[in-house]
Parts: sequence; structure tokens; C-alpha cells
Amino acid sequence: MPQTTGQGITSEIYKAIVAIVDDRVREIRVTREEFDDLKQVVRELAQAQARTEQRLDRLAEKIEELAEAQKRTEARVEELAEAQKRTEARVEELAEAQKRTEARVEELAEAQKKTEVMLARLTDEHRRTREMLGGLAHTVGYRLEDEAIWALPHLLARDFGMEIDGQLVCTFLETAPNRYVEVNIWGYGVLNGRRVAILGEAKSQLKKRDVDGFLKTMARVREISGMEVFPVLVTYQVSPKVKQAAAEKGMKVYLSYELRVSHGSS
Repeated sequence: MPQTTGQGITSEIYKAIVAIVDDRVREIRVTREEFDDLKQVVRELAQAQARTEQRLDRLAEKIEELAEAQKRTEARVEELAEAQKRTEARVEELAEAQKRTEARVEELAEAQKKTEVMLARLTDEHRRTREMLGGLAHTVGYRLEDEAIWALPHLLARDFGMEIDGQLVCTFLETAPNRYVEVNIWGYGVLNGRRVAILGEAKSQLKKRDVDGFLKTMARVREISGMEVFPVLVTYQVSPKVKQAAAEKGMKVYLSYELRVSHGSS
């Protein structure tokens, strides 16, 4: 016959109940441990979440900084775009200016060509004018020489008592073998009993450099002739200063009108 407990429960039932309670307690203990583990996991997750939120905050700050940088970049890009527009406009202006410059250069080149043609014509005309003037100067000079050659014998006899030996001529004197110097007036005379060489030069306008040049010619003629040289200058015009310089060098100066007076007195 089964035994009973004090509450009227048989030992088998009691054991069964105890077994059930033990199982339940064991289940509860396992669940508690799992709960504790879960709490630990939750704490770790919370910490991880906190770190994640911190990183997210930093990321948000970084994104904000990047957004500001993006705004600045966009503003800079806009400025560069405007600057590019201005540059393109300036380049266009320069291109137009270059076109105008090229057109102007072309015009100047054409003008230069015309100027060169005109200059060539003027140069040719100037050359012909100089030739004409040179011819005229020679004509005037030759006329003055001719008048001087005719009149000087009378003038030298009147002013210096000189007697002309032979005839005055325009000639070339040999200064060295095959080298000659042209003299406008050349001849011989007797002055105070001395035989002298008469050397003369005719200039339309007598200048200081002519006096200096004639002085050198005198020295060369004196050297090659070995004679005393009597120098005479004949001119249409001479300044008092140049005439005085010639006189100081022993040169007699006659003006063209003095030659004509001599003509009248012949």
C-alpha cells in the first residue's frame, strides 16, 4: 500500500511534484543566467551604440564641414566661372584689337610702299636737281674763272705793279707721276723784279674751308714748282671775317664786280 505524506499526498505524487519543481527551478536558473547574459549583451550594445552615436556625431560634424567646404568650393567655382567669362570677354576684345592692329599695320605697310615710291622719286629728282645745280655751279664757276683770267692781268698790274709773263690759264699741275691737281688760274708774272707763280681759285661763295684748302694747294704747288707763289681768290660773295682770314694768309681776294670794273677800264 502506497505511503502518504502528512497532507494526504502519496510519496509517488510528492516525488513527482518535487521532480517537476526541480525541473522548473533548473529552467528558471538557466533563464536567469541567460537574462544576465542578455543584460551584459545589452550593456555592450548600449556602449557600442554610444560609440556609434559619437562617431555619427563626429561624422555629422565632418559632413557639416564638408557641406561648408562644398559651399565655399561652389562659390569659388562661381567666381572662377565669372572670371573665365571676363577673361573670354577680354580675349575677345584683344582679338578684335589685334584685328584692328593688323588692319592698321596693313594700311601702314601700304603707306610705307607709297612713301618708298615717293621717296625714290624724290631721291631721283634730288639727284637730277643736284646734277643741274652742279652743272649750274660749274657754269658759274667757269664763267668766273674766264672773267678772272681775262681781268687779273689788269688788276695785278694796277694793284701790285705786276707784269704777266705769258697768259693765265685753267690747267692741271702734275704733283707726282700720273697724279694731278686742278688749278683754276695759273700763270707766271714778274713782281718787283722777281719771277713768281700766279695761283688762283674761283669760288661762287668763298668760305673759311675754301681758304684752308687753298692754303694746302699753295704748299703743294710751291713744293713742286720751287717758286714763290702769288695767291689770288676770286668770288661772288665773301664775309668780312673770311676775307680777313684770307688776307692774313697773304691771299688777295677779288669780288666779281671788281672784274667787271676792270672790263670797263680796258
